[in-house]
Amino acid sequence: MEARNVIFSGGMVLSTFVLTYKWISRYGNDIVIVTSAVILATMVALLFLSVDARLKQIEEKMSEKERSLRVSMQSVEEEVRETVDTATRKIDDVRESIVTRGYQ
Repeated sequence: MEARNVIFSGGMVLSTFVLTYKWISRYGNDIVIVTSAVILATMVALLFLSVDARLKQIEEKMSEKERSLRVSMQSVEEEVRETVDTATRKIDDVRESIVTRGYQ
C-alpha cells in the first residue's frame, strides 16, 4: 500500500470526524450518527483501496501478456526471416544456374 493511499484514507476518516462533530453540535449527542459516519468513511476508504489494488493486478497481468506477445512476435519474425532467406538463396541459385547456362 502506498503512502499516498494511507494519507488519503486518513484524510477521509478525519473529515468524517469533523463532519460528525458538526452533526452532533447541531442535532445533539447521538452515538448512531457518530458510528454511522465513521463506518461510512472507513468503508469508502477501503473501497478505494480495493479498487486501487485491483487495478494494479490488472496492470500487472497486461504487462505479462504484453511481454509474452512480444516474445511470440520475435519468434515468428525469426521464422519468417529464415523462410525468406531460404527462398532468396534458392532463387539466387536458380538465377545463377540460368545465367551460367546462357553464357555457355
